[in-house]
Amino acid sequence: MCELLGMSANVPTDICFSFAGLMQRGGKTGPHADGWGIAFYEGKGARAFHDPHPSASSEVARFIRNHPIKSCTVLSHIRRANRGRVALENTHPFQRELWGRLWTFAHNGQLAGVKRWPLRHYHPVGTTDSEHAFCWMLDRLREEFPASPPAHRLASMIEALSRRLAATGVFNMLLSDGRWLHCFCGKRLAWLTRRAPFGPATLIDEDLSADFAKETTPRDVVTVVATRPLTRDEAWTVMEPGQYVVFRRGERWMHRRVPTPALEQAA
Repeated sequence: MCELLGMSANVPTDICFSFAGLMQRGGKTGPHADGWGIAFYEGKGARAFHDPHPSASSEVARFIRNHPIKSCTVLSHIRRANRGRVALENTHPFQRELWGRLWTFAHNGQLAGVKRWPLRHYHPVGTTDSEHAFCWMLDRLREEFPASPPAHRLASMIEALSRRLAATGVFNMLLSDGRWLHCFCGKRLAWLTRRAPFGPATLIDEDLSADFAKETTPRDVVTVVATRPLTRDEAWTVMEPGQYVVFRRGERWMHRRVPTPALEQAA
């Protein structure tokens, strides 16, 4: 399967350190060599980079690693193709507009039969079940809420839709409109919040360390979400299948362990 990386922070922060570890799993320390992508939010906009080549050897990935692009919300994905050919249009994260916001989605896992689910407002550009699932989610959100709803109602709907998709296979997901980072664990996902007092960290996949005490202020809060822990000397929280977590400005805003019933006739 693929691997995910997300970040939520209360101040613009670069993700170079975490991305340096993730990119090695794209063809060097891991088999996810079928493309990669990353999106950095800046206000309502997002800078997005995609490449169908392995991230471990990608010149674009090296550029991202070596040029700090600061953002409060970042989503990234490295791909191991199982549905859809290796092509630029099939690289995550995918993006669409809803309620005047740009939504970004990255998924890992396989979803049986999802591409047969009908779509109305949004349609895939590529051929992955992931992009179809994203379009289906946005369709349902747009039909349920003609205008942007309160955060709690929106989160409850996203959770219910995620559980409906998880019932078809493996659904590990990151979803954001630049303000909230929605995370659903279908099989494997972990997160880590860095706050004062900051300390050092060492990557698992790369001979690289960072001392965050030298790069942060006491007010900074940064949460990193990944398929598997990226560092060897920090206390990651490993999520259980079925857990849904929402982060806002680096802080955990919602955390649900108990499954809620799927929406009736969700498909």
